[in-house]
Amino acid sequence: MTAYIIVIVVVAVLLLGVGGTVLLRPRGMHGTRRGRARELDLTGPLPKASDNTSPGSGTTSTATLPTAAELLAPSAPAAPPRPSLEKPPPSAGRMVRLRARLARSQSGFGNALLALLSRDRLDDETWDEVEEVLITADVGVTPARQITSDLQTRVKVEGARTPDEVRAMLRGELLAQVETEASRSLRTQRHEGRPAVVLVVGVNGTGKTTTCGKLARSLVGDGETVVLGAADTFRAAAAEQLQTWGERVGAVTVRSDKEQADPASVAFDAVATGIEREADVVIIDTAGRLHTKNDLMDELGKVKRVIEKRTSVDEVLLVLDATTGQNGLRQARVFAEVVDVTGIVLTKLDGTAKGGIVIAVQRELGVPVKLVGLGEGPDDLAPFDPATFVDAILGG
Repeated sequence: MTAYIIVIVVVAVLLLGVGGTVLLRPRGMHGTRRGRARELDLTGPLPKASDNTSPGSGTTSTATLPTAAELLAPSAPAAPPRPSLEKPPPSAGRMVRLRARLARSQSGFGNALLALLSRDRLDDETWDEVEEVLITADVGVTPARQITSDLQTRVKVEGARTPDEVRAMLRGELLAQVETEASRSLRTQRHEGRPAVVLVVGVNGTGKTTTCGKLARSLVGDGETVVLGAADTFRAAAAEQLQTWGERVGAVTVRSDKEQADPASVAFDAVATGIEREADVVIIDTAGRLHTKNDLMDELGKVKRVIEKRTSVDEVLLVLDATTGQNGLRQARVFAEVVDVTGIVLTKLDGTAKGGIVIAVQRELGVPVKLVGLGEGPDDLAPFDPATFVDAILGG
């Protein structure tokens, strides 16, 4: 039996060859042992000789053959493939391209007003209906009354009205309400050798994390470099979701591996990373805080204060669901008290006939709507343009 084992060992040694040279044969080299090397998956480059080895000295590499346990051990599972980088389109002209979609969702609002104002006789009852349509569209009671009063005055002064004149008159009044002196531009350019910092806030369910991802895509499409900060540490999927958005366009995502980590700490680290990498902008996603929870609102204020220990916060964007109406206004008031909101992002504007919320929220806060979400696609976040918005409402 012992002799039999010895014979097997000798044969195995002969098959493997001297010094393991066949096992370590680089891929593509020819020889009688080629098939054996592939089977063992040891066809990588030959190990380099030691620094003291000189050509022709007869000295060989000290490579060590793998043990049987190493050969039989299961290989580590392959890492999941990283998303391929995408090239987003620039933000310019997005709202114009999405105008048809917005017009379809807002046509009920605009068409109702045009139909009322086109009547041969505009009595008190008709004007009450005009005001009701405006209020139903979430314009707000006070703006609705002002628009109705201004329209009445113009009708009395101008007299007869053709369909084109009615449209032009209504367009002028709506545009006057939507326009604001405040700038709608986003401050996302580097300044004083540091990246701009955008803090994104809002309650659960408004599409806040998605808005951060879409905004990153838009800025990358405009040629800017972006760092994302996953400071929503209370929702387990938020960091994963934000990282996926970032990987698609090559944006770095800073997140914590710990559950319930300190949001302010994550935000601070994201800003530090942005400064180190000389990024153009850092976008911080925060937890969806209920505006009735004072402690959570205090935490949001803390996030902003901690960031400001390192640099300034250039934008505080409040994400509002366009379908929430007056409830959205109440949210806006509370957030504005805590973090000094600089701009509004209205999401789900494509699926509602309540576009008057644009007028109401700007009037209530004195803060401009800067971005609107007009669909579920990755590039459906657009800079808000008042003229395009009003024309879409009127279906023209």
